[in-house]
Amino acid sequence: MIYNPEETICILLAGGQGSRLHPLTEDRSKPSVPFGGKYRIVDFTLSNCLHSGLRQVLVLTQYKSHSLQKHLRDGWSIFSPEMGEYITVVPPQMRTGKSWYDGTADAIYQNLFLLKRSGAKRVLILSGDHIYRMDYEAILRKHAENEAALTVACMKVPVNEAHEFGVMEIDEQSRIVEFAEKPSQPTSLPNDPEHALASMGIYVFDTDILKTALEDDHHNESSSHDFGNDILPTLIQSSRVYGYEFGGSEGRVSRDRYWRDVGTIDSYYEANMNLLSTSPPLDLYQASWPIRTYQGQHPPARVVRGKNGEVGHVDNSMLGNGSVVSGGKVVNSILSARVKIHENAEVQDSVIFDNVQVGSDVKLKRCIVDKHVKIPAGTKIGFDAELDKQLYDVSPNGIVVVKK
Repeated sequence: MIYNPEETICILLAGGQGSRLHPLTEDRSKPSVPFGGKYRIVDFTLSNCLHSGLRQVLVLTQYKSHSLQKHLRDGWSIFSPEMGEYITVVPPQMRTGKSWYDGTADAIYQNLFLLKRSGAKRVLILSGDHIYRMDYEAILRKHAENEAALTVACMKVPVNEAHEFGVMEIDEQSRIVEFAEKPSQPTSLPNDPEHALASMGIYVFDTDILKTALEDDHHNESSSHDFGNDILPTLIQSSRVYGYEFGGSEGRVSRDRYWRDVGTIDSYYEANMNLLSTSPPLDLYQASWPIRTYQGQHPPARVVRGKNGEVGHVDNSMLGNGSVVSGGKVVNSILSARVKIHENAEVQDSVIFDNVQVGSDVKLKRCIVDKHVKIPAGTKIGFDAELDKQLYDVSPNGIVVVKK
């Protein structure tokens, strides 16, 4: 079987509520949460599609989707419809009944007419809420070479963390022989008892196989209509289902092997802080694989003296366009666009979203501050755990979230 990227359609699942990321998801879906001072989470998956030569993308939205739709309009209106290229937002339309999307499999079932109309031979199903870089061409080629019905991207994870994922066992030919969704006692790798093989939620289907599987699942009243719980275990018994290990020798992206589900405040904060490492585990600097996003027309960032002559200071931090550190101090932190740090303010180990005003003499430590917040002069956040819990949302690891 020969691989042809024009015969593949991508479906990006971007309707997740992201309740564990609350309050960052109070007014937006998880894929549209800002990341790294410049991006949205969804930008990583879409950039992978772009660089992999995949130009037919359906984005299935549902929960509080306005912010995501606006971002896609402003930053991703780059494909040419005249050439058959598109990134199309598909909200729930109740085409198959009176329900909204009810599980990952049901979301795609309700849009089967789009797959049939596309004429695509293969379907690449992706999640819009993970941070990683991946050349999808490599998994699509392996899928074609194996003449597989379904190929599942997978990666090694510590066995004590594997209960959070779908865990698979593969044979010597990489064919999946067992699969369990979030097992209480995950099976480790035969030659590596410290690790298990986990699904990344990335699936390549032959279109006809997917249609049949979704139709059968829709009529199964006991199904939860989820790929991991229902579709995969059934297909493993009847079809050629293979695993593709992430970060192999194939592909054009540099092999940093970084993949994170930033589904909680603590994991989200940690992934942002990873970018400030001396050698960041996620390579944002590969010139041939940039992460695309919407960029406002802002002036360069500045570090200047304050009104009273205080010298602005920045150490090991990232500053977004239009940000100004005016006599303040920023250490090991990420500032998004148009952030203003005033005189004698100190920001340490924090992530600050767009257009935040940090007043004079403010002290912030291990904080995430959402967009458009104005922090009054003299405020201290991140120093008194009990007071912080009364005023703000605080994660299990003590990260303080200051919401809009």
